[in-house]
Amino acid sequence: MKILFDNRQDKVELEEGIYTAIEKAIKEVLLVEGKPLDYEISVSFVDNEEIRELNSLYRQVNRETDVLSFPMEEGDMIFCGNMLGDIIISAEKALEQADEYGHSLLREMVYLAVHSMFHLLGYDHMTDEEKELMRSKEKEVMRNLQIFKNERNDS
Repeated sequence: MKILFDNRQDKVELEEGIYTAIEKAIKEVLLVEGKPLDYEISVSFVDNEEIRELNSLYRQVNRETDVLSFPMEEGDMIFCGNMLGDIIISAEKALEQADEYGHSLLREMVYLAVHSMFHLLGYDHMTDEEKELMRSKEKEVMRNLQIFKNERNDS
């Protein structure tokens, strides 16, 4: 498994533990889904302005969001070997949400990476049934990682 990290923002300090925790989370998603661990995934950290621009360009939604997922596979088409896709996280939005929900930045970043990984693997939450399935899988991974809501410890 190869994870390429790219921190393109300077508004939120990202501690080393965040990178390690995201790596573990990505691996856990693949294990839960019974997928091989030979994928390549790119994880980029951006600010609210960049994610707003990307959201506008690719989803025609002109507002900031917390995370965007860009899968390299659609249906039976594989675009780039074992490249699973790109995860783009707004570090600013993640910090805002961590404060809002009363938990750590690490917990929020891990959750956003898990959420995005399920999108890369083809899950969505457009219907109630899809949302329920995706949420249950996210909760399973977070439980397996022993990262829980309202957890403030960033270690």
